[in-house]
Amino acid sequence: MTASSGKEIKDVPYTQAQGHILLSDHEFSSLALHPDLLANLDSLGYSAMTPIQRLSLPVILAGKDIIGQAKTGSGKTAAFGLGVLQKLDVRSFYVQALVLCPTRELADQVAKEIRSLGRKIHNIKVLTLCGGVPFRPQRASLEHGAHIIVGTPGRVEDHLRKRTLDLRHVKTFVLDEADCMLDMGFQPVIHEITAYIPSARQTLLFSATFQPGIEQLAERVTENPERLAIDSIHEASTIKQYLYRIEAESDRINALELVLLERSAPSSLVFCNTRQTTKDVADALEERGFSAAAIHGDLDQRERENRLVQFANKSLSVLVATDVAARGLDIESLDVVINYQISRDLEVHTHRIGRTGRAGNKGVACAIYTGKESYRVKLLESLLGETLEKPSLPDRARQKVKPTKPPMVTIELDGGKRQKVRAGDIVGALTSEGRIDGTQVGKINLFDQVAYIAIERQISGKALEILNGRPVKGRTFRARLL
Repeated sequence: MTASSGKEIKDVPYTQAQGHILLSDHEFSSLALHPDLLANLDSLGYSAMTPIQRLSLPVILAGKDIIGQAKTGSGKTAAFGLGVLQKLDVRSFYVQALVLCPTRELADQVAKEIRSLGRKIHNIKVLTLCGGVPFRPQRASLEHGAHIIVGTPGRVEDHLRKRTLDLRHVKTFVLDEADCMLDMGFQPVIHEITAYIPSARQTLLFSATFQPGIEQLAERVTENPERLAIDSIHEASTIKQYLYRIEAESDRINALELVLLERSAPSSLVFCNTRQTTKDVADALEERGFSAAAIHGDLDQRERENRLVQFANKSLSVLVATDVAARGLDIESLDVVINYQISRDLEVHTHRIGRTGRAGNKGVACAIYTGKESYRVKLLESLLGETLEKPSLPDRARQKVKPTKPPMVTIELDGGKRQKVRAGDIVGALTSEGRIDGTQVGKINLFDQVAYIAIERQISGKALEILNGRPVKGRTFRARLL
C-alpha cells in the first residue's frame, strides 16, 4: 500500500470549536449515521463535533483511509469509534475491526468509549488484548468471539502467532497514537500484524505528531489516504505559559519545588525527557514533602495502574512522567503541566501543554530552562508565534506555602468485575446506616480483580474499617489504603 498520492493536509484552527458553534454542519445529526448511534450520541450529551470529528468523520464514513494529526483529548476516539460502529455487522460474530494502542491504559480507555458509543446497538462485543495480564483468559474470551479488538501491539502479535486470534474478516484497522507506538519500537510488530489483515480494508492512522517514521508507516499500511490536521497551536491561546530560567542544571529541582509551591495545584503533571529523570525527580519531591510519584517502563502493570488511578482521583498531587508513559492518561481536569525539561522535539512540547486547558477551560503550563537552552525557547516562540512570559522564580524567603496533602486517599479492594462487584455495591456498603455520606465517596475504578475507591482523607479510616468488616455483594473482601 502507499500513502504517496494522498490529498493535501487540511489545517483547521482549533479555536473554531472553542465556542461550540452549533451550525448544522457541526452537528452529528448532519452525518449519515445509523439512527441508533445518533440517538445514543444525543443521550450522551454529544452535540457539536470537535474539529477533528468535523474534519475526519465525513471521510471515515465515506470509507477512505486517513492520516490524522490530533492530540489526546481532541475527540478522535469518538471519530474512529463511530466509523467502526457504523459499518459493523453484529450478526456476523467475528473480528471486524482492530484498534492498536501504545499502552494498556489507552486501550482500556478506547474500548470503554467504543462500548459507550455503541450501547444502543445490541450484542456488540468489544474485547481488549493487552500485556500485563494473563494470556489464558483472553484466549478463552476469543473462543467465544468478538466484533472489535482493542489492544497493544505486543499482545495482539502473541495471539496471532499462537493462532488464537483471526483477523481475516477485519474491515477497519485503526492505529491510535501511532507516533508513540513508533517511539516504543513497535514498528516491526505493526508490520507483522498488518500481514494478517486483508488488504481490502479501511485504515485510520492517528498521530499527535508527524515525525518521519509516520510517513514510512503510512506508506506501508494506507492506500491513498486523506491527510487531516488540526492546528493545535491556535488552541494554546487558552493556555497561559510561563518560562523560568535557571543559572545551572543543579538548580532545576529547586526551581520545580518553588513552582509547585507557588501554583499549589491539586493535580500537576511534570514531564521529563528520560525514564531515569522521572525516578530521580519523584524521589526528590517526596523527600521535600510532596505527594508525588513517577510512571515509567520499569514499573509492573499493577504499580503503574495504582499510580495512574491515584492521580486521576485526586489522591496523588504530582505525577512525574515521560511522554510515552503519559499517553492514555485520562484526567478530566489537569490544573498545571510543568516541563522539568523542554522537550527535544518542540512539536512534542505543544502536545504536552495541551493536556491542560481542555474543553474550553483555561490552563497553565510552565517550563524550566537553562541559559544553554535559550535557543530552544526562541524556536518555541517562533513555532507558537508569540513571546512567552519569563517571570523570575518565586522568592524562597517569601514562599510560606508548604506542600499540601491531597484531598482524597485511595482504598484498594481485592474484588472487581470478575467477582461481579459494581460501584453501587461499594457505595451502598459505605453509606448504609448513615456512617458515611455519599458525597464523601469519590471516583470508583473497577478492574477485573480489583477496585479502587477514592475517599475523603478525613474519613478514610472509617471507610477502611467498614469495607474490611462489611460484606460487599454478599462477600467479604480485603481492603487496604494505597
